[in-house]
Amino acid sequence: MALRSNPTLRQRRLGSELRRMREQAGLGGSELARKLGISPAQMTQMEMAKIGVSPERLRMVASACGCANEPLIDALAAMASERRKGWWEDYRGALTIDFLEVAELEAHARRLTFCTTAYMPGLLQTRAYAAAVFARLFPPLSAKEVEARTAFRLRRQEIVRSGSTPLRTFIHEAALRMQFGGPAVLVEQLRALIDDSEHPGISVRVVPFALDTFPGSGENLTFAEGPVPELDTIEMDVSQGALFFDSQADLAKHRVIFSRLDSTALGEAESREFIRSVMKEVKSGNV
Repeated sequence: MALRSNPTLRQRRLGSELRRMREQAGLGGSELARKLGISPAQMTQMEMAKIGVSPERLRMVASACGCANEPLIDALAAMASERRKGWWEDYRGALTIDFLEVAELEAHARRLTFCTTAYMPGLLQTRAYAAAVFARLFPPLSAKEVEARTAFRLRRQEIVRSGSTPLRTFIHEAALRMQFGGPAVLVEQLRALIDDSEHPGISVRVVPFALDTFPGSGENLTFAEGPVPELDTIEMDVSQGALFFDSQADLAKHRVIFSRLDSTALGEAESREFIRSVMKEVKSGNV
């Protein structure tokens, strides 16, 4: 069997869950391999997502590890049975891997929650705003690269525009006022944000400067809910791309962060009025 050279995010997650299951059972890789009747090398390759694992073998691993979490086992078996490539694979080689992995994460999420402090959530950006965000990168991108990234970002938005994936957003006032592309672009973006906030599957909540405290450390975060809580994922935007976290400790910490945001951010109607007030200030030049 040929080894995978570039396992996808989902394939790596499946492998890491197999390793986590084994470690929770207190088994070494060689010991579990013997129980399964495979070589230690095969066990390592499965956990590193270098080779695939069938749903049947996954259930054998769960049984050998004494895992009785049936919802988790069923969710992992469903992941193991996936064969169809996502639309983002058409961009492999044209964009960096982190772009593809973010789209893959979003496409499989039951619900998405964003916390943004520097710019609008990518899934709610207008074309002009998104292009301006990419155009400000250093070293500068070519016009072709900016267009490719912008088109990809707009394609990602289909999951929330269609209503197939619920979206919650917590947007700091700093992001509402940060100008990418100038006042006219920002006004258009704020108007679009107000329209999006009235969509039944989209919740927009503002975190104003006036709040005494801001939960979290200020990164732009995505909390992607999986089919079971154990398969939730956190994605963090950094200058080098995207970082992904899925340890139970990281998930627990960020659940608290988003819970605090939920209790402190303005309500949806109040947030719409706040965005309108910022839009009026930008239009009048009083920013």
